Amino acid sequence: MQPRMKERYEKELKARMVEKFGYKNKFAVPKLDKIVLNMGVGEATQNRAFIENAANDLALIAGQKPVITKAKQSNASFKVREGMAIGVKVTLRGDRMYEFLDRLVTIALPRVRDFRGINGKSFDGRGNYAMGITEHIVFPEIEYDKVDKIRGMDIVICTTAKTNEEAKELLRGFDMPFKN
Repeated sequence: MQPRMKERYEKELKARMVEKFGYKNKFAVPKLDKIVLNMGVGEATQNRAFIENAANDLALIAGQKPVITKAKQSNASFKVREGMAIGVKVTLRGDRMYEFLDRLVTIALPRVRDFRGINGKSFDGRGNYAMGITEHIVFPEIEYDKVDKIRGMDIVICTTAKTNEEAKELLRGFDMPFKN
């Protein structure tokens, strides 16, 4: 069975985007390329267990095993040496990407405390959107009692759109709750 968001894109969004921006063929219509989830774990310099716990939490959220990111340079002020594990990340594509976007928009974002919408200006100029979440416990897969520490995470949504306006319209079609 096809994910709900992918179905919506195929049936409604493509036609709406062609109508609004006047694309010449169906392949010019922007689509989601990938979603990257990143969790920086600075405390991992003191205790290796923090990286493992962060990786387990991210695996539950994403539905696939994360990659442990290593420091590229040493930094004495942060007590970081080159090659030290300092974060975890996952790249989602295909059906998993659409499933995650569905959970993000319908379940996780409404559970954020004092939520008034996401910033509509966090585009990079090439149609990619970046946002941060301060608490990873807003996802339903995470059991609050089993969490050792509440962590933040970055979510980057990459699209094939050429401009911010096209990308914003695409994400709005997926019910992203932009402010005003």
